[in-house]
Amino acid sequence: MTNSASETPKLTEPRLSASLVLVNSHNEVLLVQRNPQANSFAGQHVFPGGNFDAKQDTSLEWTAIRETFEEAGLLLALSDTPSTLLDIDFTQARKDVHGGQTTFSTFLTNNNLRADLGALLPFTTWVTPPAAARRFRTEFFIAFLEDSTSDGLHSGRQEHLPTPDGGQEVIQARFLRPESAIEDYRNGKIGLLPPQYYILETLRLILTGSSNTESQRNTVQMLSRAAFGRMVINPKFLRVNNGVNQAFVYEGDELRGGPKGRLHRMPFSQMNLQRNFDLFTQCPVEVDIPKL
Repeated sequence: MTNSASETPKLTEPRLSASLVLVNSHNEVLLVQRNPQANSFAGQHVFPGGNFDAKQDTSLEWTAIRETFEEAGLLLALSDTPSTLLDIDFTQARKDVHGGQTTFSTFLTNNNLRADLGALLPFTTWVTPPAAARRFRTEFFIAFLEDSTSDGLHSGRQEHLPTPDGGQEVIQARFLRPESAIEDYRNGKIGLLPPQYYILETLRLILTGSSNTESQRNTVQMLSRAAFGRMVINPKFLRVNNGVNQAFVYEGDELRGGPKGRLHRMPFSQMNLQRNFDLFTQCPVEVDIPKL
């Protein structure tokens, strides 16, 4: 008799990772384009982020800030004293942190800075489907950037204008309006993955106009503090519309145990989010806190 257990492929354990959705004062979101030669998400436009590093990260928030610094040259940090860090030092520091010559923590300490962890708000968690060879459990955070310049750091929260990392992981870093990014995707100008599309579509409905407002920031904060911020999405690839189409079906959809008629899915051929429930009161929540 064949041992069925031995024939069952071993599932890859998802790696903990974090990603940061950065919104500037013009309601634009930071996107970086992955190097076409990258092992993961090659050529795709994503939010900056990466894997949790147990040797130097104390939390997933820390991971998100560190990876954003490495990939986009944009730093969310606080300081009680003016910093004298020059752009050339800033650029070299990115290379040193990425290459392991120094740690992100040491870089901050040496420049009288501390990571602005409190600026980050949880904004859903996504788990790669079991069939994938490389799996991630990515916690997305969102943060708002104040007006800033590119001529060095000052006291208070600090940001540089985004720049790519020389092709080590990303080849382009820029701010785009959510609706512009979605339009570019539909026109074949950029590639987006389901989590990025989902979050951009969510923000498109909130970040209207060319100037960020207090009301919009409050809405995002409320959404983060509601079930949406804690929502864990485990996509399932199912046939929909009587088997005619294929889609990523998410928690709470009628095909995933939700009420009849509830949609929470994204067609596979051309991403187009179908979601017909209230984000503030009806988000499905999975209580599952991973160990760091």
